[in-house]
Amino acid sequence: MNSLFDTYGDAMLDAFWVTIRLTFWSAIGATVWGTILAGMRVSPVPVLRFAGTWYVNLFRNTPLTLIIVFCSVGLYQNLGIHFTSESSPTFIRDNGFWLAVLGFILYTSAFVCESLRSGINTVPLGQAEAARSLGLGFRQTLTLVVLPQAFRSVIAPLGSVLIALVKNTTIASAIGVAEAALLMKEMIENESDQLFSVFGIFAVGFMILTLPIGFVFGYASKKLAVKR
Repeated sequence: MNSLFDTYGDAMLDAFWVTIRLTFWSAIGATVWGTILAGMRVSPVPVLRFAGTWYVNLFRNTPLTLIIVFCSVGLYQNLGIHFTSESSPTFIRDNGFWLAVLGFILYTSAFVCESLRSGINTVPLGQAEAARSLGLGFRQTLTLVVLPQAFRSVIAPLGSVLIALVKNTTIASAIGVAEAALLMKEMIENESDQLFSVFGIFAVGFMILTLPIGFVFGYASKKLAVKR
């Protein structure tokens, strides 16, 4: 195992750093877009409710690998959509990274939306009615009264979604993003005699990333729970 660290130590740190960056940017984007979708799902406007429902059902039931490959093949190779300058020497690497982030946002936001919608359903209806009686519109009622309580109610489920996102980042290797899973594949090919050591290293690496998330969100869930 020491020889693995000597040979691949720096590469493993770089690969897990890419995994962390993928998770960070995807989590931010999925939270923002998922919150908007949750608002659409409970909107009094039928068209918005239909669009939100259609989106969630479509992306939640589509394989993540298919979404990631579509972002690379469909958006970039066929439509020419890219997120970095083509003159950049790191264009292929950086563009692949952001295409993967986009795919994770599209997929994960559907699960964030459903978690938030379940939290919205826990807020007593009387609070929304009281807000409207004070003259607040739907958007103000949602953002000032309902969503703050909904987020506090679903901290633990959102933590589970984030943990799933960390593990889902391994799909980015399908379009050549140099994260942990791609390096693991390379190490398995080059170090077939140390197969169990390679699996052990990456299993521990992902445990180091995911276990603290579970502890933090579990603790926050208990401390910030809405008292009914």
